[in-house]
Amino acid sequence: MDRETFWAIVERARRAAGRETVTAEGAEAVARHLVAELSVLSPAAIVSFEQAYDDVTEEGWRWNLWAAAYLMRGGCSDDGFDYFRGWLVAQGRAVWDRAVSDPDSLAEAGVDPDDDAVDCEAVLSAAGDAYAVATGAGTDAFWEALDAADRAAPAQPAAPADPAGEDFDFDDDEQMHARLPRLAAIYRPVE
Repeated sequence: MDRETFWAIVERARRAAGRETVTAEGAEAVARHLVAELSVLSPAAIVSFEQAYDDVTEEGWRWNLWAAAYLMRGGCSDDGFDYFRGWLVAQGRAVWDRAVSDPDSLAEAGVDPDDDAVDCEAVLSAAGDAYAVATGAGTDAFWEALDAADRAAPAQPAAPADPAGEDFDFDDDEQMHARLPRLAAIYRPVE
């Protein structure tokens, strides 16, 4: 599945959700509609969507985006960063593209700074859930189909073990203000 098709499916799910998506509830609604959008596709297309999701979210495997998540969530583990990127996908392509190129742009996303629930684990499982609906098979069948599709795909370089960019101390207020000034002003105001 190409990127255009991937993002078109996400955008249809966003429209179907019919609400503001920056809240955890809004992102969860996008995930539910994403399952509905995907479940009418063939099993192979659902697996292909998951492969596209993995490719897209790998673009966001960046230290500076993780720092933004750390600020917005009040801390962020590696699993939390996966859930944050799920939430970010639920915000749509325009927000995703801006955030990957400039994580500080998330200061304009309209997130309530008192709400640290900027995550959506349900987006991560949407393809597997849709596969189960479409085939009547369990999630094990989805993972087996994904593994088979990955093995059949042309060889690609291995995903990097570490995020791209420069690692830095997310607890260092000075660095956060220097690297993400707008987000830091919201989430760690200077007193």
